[in-house]
Amino acid sequence: MTSANKILVTGAGGFIGHHLVTRLKQAGHWVRGVDIKEPEYAPTDADDFMVRDLREPEHARVATRGVDQVYALAADMGGMGFISANHATILHNNAMINLNTLEAAHQNGVTRYLYTSSACVYPEYKQTDAAVTALKEEDAYPAQPQDAYGWEKLITERLCMHYREEYGIETRTVRFHNIFGPLGTWDGGREKAPAAMCRKVAIAKLTGKPAIEIWGDGEQTRSFCYIDDCLEGLQRLMASDFHDPLNLGQDRLVTINQLADLVCAVAGVTLGKTHIPGPQGVRGRNSDNTKLRQVLGWEPAVSLEVGLANTYAWIETQVRQQLATSVSVASPTARS
Repeated sequence: MTSANKILVTGAGGFIGHHLVTRLKQAGHWVRGVDIKEPEYAPTDADDFMVRDLREPEHARVATRGVDQVYALAADMGGMGFISANHATILHNNAMINLNTLEAAHQNGVTRYLYTSSACVYPEYKQTDAAVTALKEEDAYPAQPQDAYGWEKLITERLCMHYREEYGIETRTVRFHNIFGPLGTWDGGREKAPAAMCRKVAIAKLTGKPAIEIWGDGEQTRSFCYIDDCLEGLQRLMASDFHDPLNLGQDRLVTINQLADLVCAVAGVTLGKTHIPGPQGVRGRNSDNTKLRQVLGWEPAVSLEVGLANTYAWIETQVRQQLATSVSVASPTARS
């Protein structure tokens, strides 16, 4: 690849896409961002930002015109509460987005295309134990993802493989394992576990509540990868010659209860835990980074504690502003 490229980032109004646009600009590339909305928490650094709906073929053709590379991050997604309640919507919307974007990239002569898949492609039968064996890339088959979100991701992985084989477009596929950080969705139902936990702790801290609520018993396990490591991995994979799916995540397994304790420590508070019914996803999930180290000569290095400290600080600021606004609205305005 040349040192500077014209690059399209789809989903550039979302959490990872917004950060990726900034990272690519810092690396000297010309960047177009596309999304159905502009970034919510900070202005985009894109040279060209298009508000487009990639479920529409013509929008995808316009978005991919004149670029060398595509980082395909656009997706209708959220945390477990959203994923478990919107199977048809997710499967339909994401299938349309990815079918249209990949075909448009092919028609417009894009040379490299990186598709962002998910650890949700892995079979439910390999994730029934909290002390889960870390998932290797080849564990995706025989296929049995838990949700429609995972099934669509797996199908699009296959689509990328066949487009590379039949049309010669250099596709790359990454499987994210729970990416988190500042400037991401933190309320409203689409937020992921780290952001939700930071919000709950911040609200409890600022309002004097003694406990936070956790879905299930809190012993379900996950690994969490900070956004800076995610961006580094994406750029390394795009520049590599590796075209099979590749995990991108931390391989440190923690329970949701432990995650809560880590966030409390960052916030400087001690809170109780109230366990309530709610969607939990698979019982355990962790990333096997063996192939990641072999392929890229690298793996994520930012500790969970450091990532949570950065994320919590940003979310506490958002919560403070929200609470201040609600108090202001609730209080009558003084009349002169």
